[in-house]
Amino acid sequence: MPDFATPDMTGASGSTPHPAPGLAPGSVVVVKIGGSTLGSHDTTLSDLVALHRRGVRPVVVHGGGKVITEWMEKQGIRPRFVQGLRVTDAASLDIVVAVLTGLINKQLVASLIAMGGKAVGISGVDGGILQGRVQDPELGFVGKVTKVNTEPLLDLLRVGMVPVIAPVAVEEAATQGKAPQLLNVNADVAAGEIAAALNASRLVMLTDVEGVLDSDKRLISRLTERQARTLVTSGIAGGGMLPKLEACLAAVNRVGETHIIDGRKPGALREVLGGKPLGTRIG
Repeated sequence: MPDFATPDMTGASGSTPHPAPGLAPGSVVVVKIGGSTLGSHDTTLSDLVALHRRGVRPVVVHGGGKVITEWMEKQGIRPRFVQGLRVTDAASLDIVVAVLTGLINKQLVASLIAMGGKAVGISGVDGGILQGRVQDPELGFVGKVTKVNTEPLLDLLRVGMVPVIAPVAVEEAATQGKAPQLLNVNADVAAGEIAAALNASRLVMLTDVEGVLDSDKRLISRLTERQARTLVTSGIAGGGMLPKLEACLAAVNRVGETHIIDGRKPGALREVLGGKPLGTRIG
């Protein structure tokens, strides 16, 4: 993995800052955050700034389903979901793109900068980071990621910035003479694909539940890859947890550790990266 240490990330004494325990200097950590985990007690953004100052290289992928739903309802559009994924027709896509790449992305970046962080807001379309194809006609313009271009992300990491990515992709094989088609990508799926492409040290999925729960609603602290696949295929894991598990499974063989944790808990991100057993670890 490339060494992302940069002069502007050194401590006041000029020495390289110490990363979180268990993470080597310059470790890339992909963090997926959503609107449901950013509340009055949430510390995720301040955790990201603190980790970055200590030499960790965060890459943030954000969702925004709640805000998208609010804006769809303002336009008289009723949201529909299939297996935890939002059905996205042409009218819905305009709202999804505007809210994700505009409102939510820039609010997150502004918040990180206000806390003293160094962040740049982009989408999967920028630099062709996320390319894909229509996943299922029943879902409309929902994209399955077929290619991740890591070069723009690596460039941002090298100059000491935190990329904050809105999960919108561009269709990979656009018809000649036809305007490129934008695609709505589930943020969990995007985070898993990006983490795998970067060979990240960690993938952390922040959600609004304790972690993966069994059929008796008890926390499962550790899942093997086989056990996680069984949860997916058996239907025990459903709704919004399904794409999170599938994202972790997509990344598990190329990422050091994958975690699904409760992002509402103060300090959760720093704790899990520091080795504290929180939520569910997959693999």
